[in-house]
Amino acid sequence: MQTPDLFEDNSAALVAGVDEVGRGPLAGDVIAAAVILNGAAPTGVTDSKALSAGRREALAEAIREGALCWSVGRASVAEIDELNILEASLLAMRRAVESLSTQPTLVLVDGNRLPRWPYEAKAIVKGDLSEPVIGAASILAKVTRDAEMLALHQTYPGYGFDQHKGYPTQAHLSALQALGVSPVHRRSFGPVKRLLAGPEVG
Repeated sequence: MQTPDLFEDNSAALVAGVDEVGRGPLAGDVIAAAVILNGAAPTGVTDSKALSAGRREALAEAIREGALCWSVGRASVAEIDELNILEASLLAMRRAVESLSTQPTLVLVDGNRLPRWPYEAKAIVKGDLSEPVIGAASILAKVTRDAEMLALHQTYPGYGFDQHKGYPTQAHLSALQALGVSPVHRRSFGPVKRLLAGPEVG
């Protein structure tokens, strides 16, 4: 659902930004964050990928402390394999918005697709660059997912999740060849699919 009038004049609206991270990796959940800011975004908020890890962490803390409310939603590896990554990403976004303690009157979504939900919403391509509230959500999602991949590295240290966060780098592909497919790998993704006949780690 879209409402141009609300988007043009949203000064009285509760505007949530939502973004996801983790569509491209071969392992781990896809994570979305939603946030309603309480005033202006902290200085420096932009697309999370353009920031250093340290800067992201500092901004995430400022966003969490200053926001009216924020939340994180996810779709699991099993849901990604069952639904496909696009539908799983939209599901994670919906869960993030539904989990906000204050429900928004308008949702700004990064990208060109909207989840199936009852909210007034607008999809904005590269919205994490043009809309600070989406940039804030992008940062929260990225920081959350990176922390989860660091935790997975402790459980499955051979794959290098602490370095590539599950993305298909050459080091990750080499580790897959050597170690086989772990329980946190996405079996529907091509490189993983091709290795399913190999050994599986517990």
